[in-house]
Amino acid sequence: MPRSTWFHAGLMLLLSGWAATPGLVHAAPDRGGMWQQQQAPVPWSRLDPETRRMLAPMRQEWDRMPAQRQHRMIERARHWATLPPERRQRIRERIRLWQHMSPQERREARNNMRRFEQLPPHERRALLRAYERFQSLPPQQREALRNRWHRMTPEQRRQWLRNHPPGRGRR
Repeated sequence: MPRSTWFHAGLMLLLSGWAATPGLVHAAPDRGGMWQQQQAPVPWSRLDPETRRMLAPMRQEWDRMPAQRQHRMIERARHWATLPPERRQRIRERIRLWQHMSPQERREARNNMRRFEQLPPHERRALLRAYERFQSLPPQQREALRNRWHRMTPEQRRQWLRNHPPGRGRR
């Protein structure tokens, strides 16, 4: 199709209001001339009342936020609304813990999560089972195990992990 035809088609879409509809996916060329899909920004005023309520902490920066981040936030708000109350409470507790972590502790947590995500599926499942077993212990026993772990040297920890791989325990 000749370039002028593309221009006219684009101009008609723009004038008809379709191209400016928030939330629609648009195609645009990137720096290399390749066409990429892009999400259009969503003005705060176009959010439904419930989504605005959930995203209220973001209000001041919303209209300056990249469209991709806006869409992620909308998706998360919608997902949040579907969660059972006990799951929401657990998430709130984890957010509070995160807020009280030092920058170094947050970096370590992110690195550990990346390492976990890179594990083969069977190792992830084994670690999750071990975590569930740990969580099922009485609080005093969990605390005693944590204290014992923190008193170990790095070499003692490595040795303990070699002797107690996550997949070998009760199931």
